[in-house]
Amino acid sequence: MKKHLTTLFVMIISILSFAQTPNEVRGSMGIDFVSIPSLKEYIDQLPYEQLSDFNSAVNFSGSYGRMFSESFQLQAELGYLLYSFTSSGTDGQYDLTYSLVMPSILGYYVLNGTGYNFKFGGGAGVRLLSVDESLPGTGSSDNYASTGYGFILRAEGNTALAENVYAHIAADVRYDVNGEPENNGENLYNVVYKEKVNFNSLSFGIRLGISYQF
Repeated sequence: MKKHLTTLFVMIISILSFAQTPNEVRGSMGIDFVSIPSLKEYIDQLPYEQLSDFNSAVNFSGSYGRMFSESFQLQAELGYLLYSFTSSGTDGQYDLTYSLVMPSILGYYVLNGTGYNFKFGGGAGVRLLSVDESLPGTGSSDNYASTGYGFILRAEGNTALAENVYAHIAADVRYDVNGEPENNGENLYNVVYKEKVNFNSLSFGIRLGISYQF
């Protein structure tokens, strides 16, 4: 599945590269504030520190975009989200880490000025989730994985630092349907609510970066 998704993503970038218009590469990092209600309920039923409704996670991303007109850009983006929770109880330390790989295609309406631009748009893509849970006293961790999809709304601004080099700032809202990760048919299970844990999430993010237009 991951091999097919990688091939599809490369094909989309190849198609974009044929456009005879200005293109852009960007790298950025930022903070997302993520709400995963089912995970909160799961952690809260354990004898450890409780989760907040929204928790901070680090986000790294890179993108390649093409202008197809003076006011429209199509962009292929690859994002990576990382979150970790650690808490200690009388029986030892509990650890849960999840990462989310987020290939997405986005379209933007672009407002151009002298030495700056603003972009407003959104898109969607596949979500590849990996969860590692380490229970106290086990000395090992179990990995759970799932594949889902997500949607993004974003506003960003770019201002020139030098010729073709821009400082980048963006804010976005994202909803990801990550489903119920599993490990050999086994799921994380909430014994209080008697249900499998799903990682469907709502997040608000802000990020800073550098882009190069050529």
